[in-house]
Amino acid sequence: MVASVPKLTTKWPAASLLAIFFVWLLILSGCSSEPEQRVLSVSGATMGTTYSVKWVSAESGDESVERIGARLQQSLLDVNQSMSTYIVDSELSRFNQAGAGYSTQVSAGLFEVLQLAQTISQSTQGAFDVTVGPLVNLWGFGPDGRVTHAPEQAQIDAARQRVGYQYLQLDAPTLHASKTADLYVDLSAIAKGYGVDELARVMEHEGIDSYLVEIGGELRARGLKPDGNGWRIAIESPVDAGREVQRVITVHETGVATSGDYRNYFQEDGVRFSHTLDPLTGKPIAHQLASVTVLRPTCAEADALATALTVMGDERGYQYAIDNQIAAFFIVKSEAGFVERMTPQFEQYLSK
Repeated sequence: MVASVPKLTTKWPAASLLAIFFVWLLILSGCSSEPEQRVLSVSGATMGTTYSVKWVSAESGDESVERIGARLQQSLLDVNQSMSTYIVDSELSRFNQAGAGYSTQVSAGLFEVLQLAQTISQSTQGAFDVTVGPLVNLWGFGPDGRVTHAPEQAQIDAARQRVGYQYLQLDAPTLHASKTADLYVDLSAIAKGYGVDELARVMEHEGIDSYLVEIGGELRARGLKPDGNGWRIAIESPVDAGREVQRVITVHETGVATSGDYRNYFQEDGVRFSHTLDPLTGKPIAHQLASVTVLRPTCAEADALATALTVMGDERGYQYAIDNQIAAFFIVKSEAGFVERMTPQFEQYLSK
């Protein structure tokens, strides 16, 4: 039985909505002889996009679906109220509204995300940086609204003065977050993945060990489908129009996230400006890497790393993935079309 769940209407940054890389879910039906198992599901709207949760269960009634659906919705509401820059009184918005020198105790969830973000920022030498918010807004990809013209260099330089993960200080024993500059933290490149992880926690709290959780194309899978196989996921080809499958992978104990520049951008005088910004230059990326898919134990980590590798580009990003043994799949633009590049860790997930 599949029950519908009322849609959530909480908005999320446009970069999170439009930069979805539509990892299609190929849920194949199957049968089992003992006892009869089926795939139940709930779905709705969140973070400016949609979510879907599927799980394997021997239960058949609406009661469990309604109970789990309600818990999933509450979890999403909690994440939004903590981390959305579109909610003016969210925990993150209140932090952003305060000036330099501000310090406050934050929730355990927000601290967890900020701490992971800082770890990845340090590891990638700033290719990933959640303090990039002033630049995101300047280029028209944040809650301040879209723009049709690229900003002047002086504007970029001014915004960059407010960017730098080193200006965000965290104290684990007290869960305090402090800023030594007038920072604007934008978690759109990691919070969606964290939301997926939170939904996975709900499923595990319910005693469910076979599920597929997805928010806007970012997902996390565990266990097997009723037919005994893992969850099959189609990775989209980064084409501007239509939908084409580039590769199909099979997963059962991992988080998956994809980042790219082919959905969310604006053009001016024939130049395309991607929503993916390099925190070090203050400008959109301008290389040939079209998309990156990353597999990690958690979706939050996969989400952040996919963005970091996209910023780095195909050469530096690929080398980083190799050095850190990351399962990553790169699709690079060339004159002849798209060229694939994958790490050895990714190859094991390819569907036969």
